[in-house]
Amino acid sequence: MRVHIATDHAGLELSHHLIEHLGAKGYEMVDHGPQQYDPEDDYPAFCINAALAVLADQAAGVDALGIVLGGSGNGEQIAANKVKGIRAALAWNLDTAKLAREHNDANVVAVGGRQHSVEEATAIIEAFLAEPFSNAERHVRRIGKIAAYEASGEVVA
Repeated sequence: MRVHIATDHAGLELSHHLIEHLGAKGYEMVDHGPQQYDPEDDYPAFCINAALAVLADQAAGVDALGIVLGGSGNGEQIAANKVKGIRAALAWNLDTAKLAREHNDANVVAVGGRQHSVEEATAIIEAFLAEPFSNAERHVRRIGKIAAYEASGEVVA
């Protein structure tokens, strides 16, 4: 699986750890930045570019997911979710990470680097990457309604 990763300065150390750790586990890691620490960096471009790359890979038939990191993960999740077709979920424990994939077919996970130890954040992200989408009819239906709104602006009941 190809994994696109982006961060801000608060998640940079975690990002470097994940690139090495997940790469050693066989994931193809693609780093969307930043490359160096800058406490004044602006994360939206990094996260949006990672989200765009996830969509491009998925459209090309490549098995791909994304990771966006920050101090809390909130802003990074918001930025990624501005990309049409992205379902970015903020995960704060193993259950929320697994449910994001199983029920919501999330294609990007957001994690707050200042909210977890490196070990805990790594476990959350590994759980997200390993969990398949259930393909249960009710989840497919609900995701379809979200996608319909995203495409047309019409709320489907």
